Amino acid sequence: MNDPVSYLFAFFATVVLIGALTPLAHKVGLIDRPTARKRHEADTPLVGGLAIYMAVVISIMMLDYEFSAFASFFIPSILIISVCLWDDLRDLSYTIRLAAQVIAVLLMCMLGGVIENIGILTPDGSLFYLGILAIPFTIFFSVGLINSFNMCDGIDGLVGALALIALTGFSVASMHAGRTEELQLILILMSAIIAFLVFNFRTPWRKRGLVFLGDVGSMFIGFAMLWLAIRLTQGEERALAPITAMWFLAFPLFDSLSIILRRLVRRRSPFSPDREHFHHVLLLAGFTVNQSVGIIILLATLGVAFGLTGEALGVHELVMLFLFASLFGLYYWGMMRAWKVMRFLNRSICRRAGLDRRRNRDRRKKVIEDWGATHTERRTAGSDRRVSDRRNTIHRSPASAHQSIDMHKQDEPRPTKVASKLVK
Repeated sequence: MNDPVSYLFAFFATVVLIGALTPLAHKVGLIDRPTARKRHEADTPLVGGLAIYMAVVISIMMLDYEFSAFASFFIPSILIISVCLWDDLRDLSYTIRLAAQVIAVLLMCMLGGVIENIGILTPDGSLFYLGILAIPFTIFFSVGLINSFNMCDGIDGLVGALALIALTGFSVASMHAGRTEELQLILILMSAIIAFLVFNFRTPWRKRGLVFLGDVGSMFIGFAMLWLAIRLTQGEERALAPITAMWFLAFPLFDSLSIILRRLVRRRSPFSPDREHFHHVLLLAGFTVNQSVGIIILLATLGVAFGLTGEALGVHELVMLFLFASLFGLYYWGMMRAWKVMRFLNRSICRRAGLDRRRNRDRRKKVIEDWGATHTERRTAGSDRRVSDRRNTIHRSPASAHQSIDMHKQDEPRPTKVASKLVK
């Protein structure tokens, strides 16, 4: 099979597999049911990620490459896919998922996928090698990056779009460096993800995604980004600097790391679910799902463009790292004041044509007040209750509660009076 045919095959194979796996998912229970924390309104099959994985594996196997070229990619991914598929079916604990990810990363390290250096960060212009810390650093970074895409999977089309943006940056670097093997995998991945977005992205004639990625898809995409980043940044003939790859993946890393830090600051588990991601802020600010995805795509595209520009101009990697850390600090500062950011969005960006400001003013004011109350309550009491739960909960003071009980008692007939009436 030649290269263009493999891309078309990956696209149509993903489409066929989604159609074939959807009825099977309803039978075995591989579906995502609506809850108070999830925005979708109907049972949705979790087959998108499984279809992407199967299409990519079949497409790569049909190319004229030896399996050893992609052994460090496919062998660990089998473990990740198996555990995540079981998690989509039975909801495993996060400890089991983390253990599986660590084992998968160790397999990748044994097969040659190790972060040996983190770029030219020394004053003399030499590479900064990690030495004995290479494998621990690889495990730490890999688990964080894999879960960053899983944590971003909150609205239709977001993870797929972020993956396409990052893959575009990796493809440009691969073409410039002549890395054909990695380029083939990148283009096959892009074809499969585009086919998935046909079913997942919202359109004017379809108000919801027909299928979801599931943990299988988000974890597999995160692992694919990890493998490409290591493969293209390590070795003597590297295609790009490690910090450039970080810029390609800036938004998922920023969002997940800021979420974890905020949870730790508030003395909550870093694995506890909530609705405080950046896309949640955009939704509460009045943007639609597609508009929120579009804004995040724009930010991710700027990160890729900045990384490629710095790589092309030969900007020192230490400078790029400093700018990356500074931008993350600004992002974290803004997300720690998310309700103020949302108020700014309501007052400026959200004032666009076609909105009825008078009709939406009270609703937006209530949303911002509830968000501020949520922020304050969580900081003072350490509560893990969701915003939607607080809105639907009726809080009564003890005095009003006793008063309502007394009123009910007065309305009910007393047993002695009823008994005397029956006697008479």
